[in-house]
Amino acid sequence: MTQQKQSEAATSRFIDIQEGDKTLHIHYNDCGSGDETVIMLHGSGPGATGWANFNRNIDPLVEAGYRVILLDCPGWGKSDSIINTGSRSDLNARILKGLVDALDLEKVHLLGNSMGGHSAVAFTLTWPERVGKLVLMGGGTGGMSLFTPMPTEGIKLLQGVCREPTIDNLKKMMNIFVYDTSALTEELFAARLENMLSRRDHLDNFIKSGEANPKQFPDFTPRLGEIKAQTLIVWGRNDRFVPMDTGLRLLAGIAGSELHVYRDCGHWAQWEHADAFNRLVLDFLGR
Repeated sequence: MTQQKQSEAATSRFIDIQEGDKTLHIHYNDCGSGDETVIMLHGSGPGATGWANFNRNIDPLVEAGYRVILLDCPGWGKSDSIINTGSRSDLNARILKGLVDALDLEKVHLLGNSMGGHSAVAFTLTWPERVGKLVLMGGGTGGMSLFTPMPTEGIKLLQGVCREPTIDNLKKMMNIFVYDTSALTEELFAARLENMLSRRDHLDNFIKSGEANPKQFPDFTPRLGEIKAQTLIVWGRNDRFVPMDTGLRLLAGIAGSELHVYRDCGHWAQWEHADAFNRLVLDFLGR
């Protein structure tokens, strides 16, 4: 029997997590139930949240019997803002550790998009015993591309939206965020803009964090060999935010990993090719 579809409001939760000398009020969504838990980690785009990034992927996993948790990282969504002067990847990993400890989750599967991929790798390197399987989409490590000038055009537009959060700048960014722009509705733009403008502190602190430490997302390439978790790497062939050769570095560095590349796909594989992506992930998790 098909379960009732999940809603953002009904699954919304908050938790206080200690980070250094600060207590951060962190938002997450808790969907479904099951013996295995999948935690989804969003990207760094302005206005991003766990729900906004993964709303096309939640129900299929819940219906398959997984508990699905979506974390809003510090500085995004309904979570507290922060000026981060160290590794953003490791900060998010520490917040995730606080969440899984509080929820008494011994082991979780991690699914991370872009910044979420970096966060998932950071968590896995620090607490490998707490990770089941890894799914990394459009992220997982920093470092330079051999083929694409850095920062990429997508990252430049992202930073521009943070500095000037207008509907025009948002559309410029989103129009290269995905391959097929026909799916970008005015409703989606309006929701994303509302998310941004409701938390100007997030945008301001993201810029301040980058000024304090330009390398928010460190290069984990030398340590990828430490990862023993089964890993699925997913990339868009037309990604203009994080070049595809980053995925090849992950494939080369993580023993036993596999790479799936979607053609006609930008930086948002789980949204642009949702049905195929959901089948791919369910097959991977079920092996």
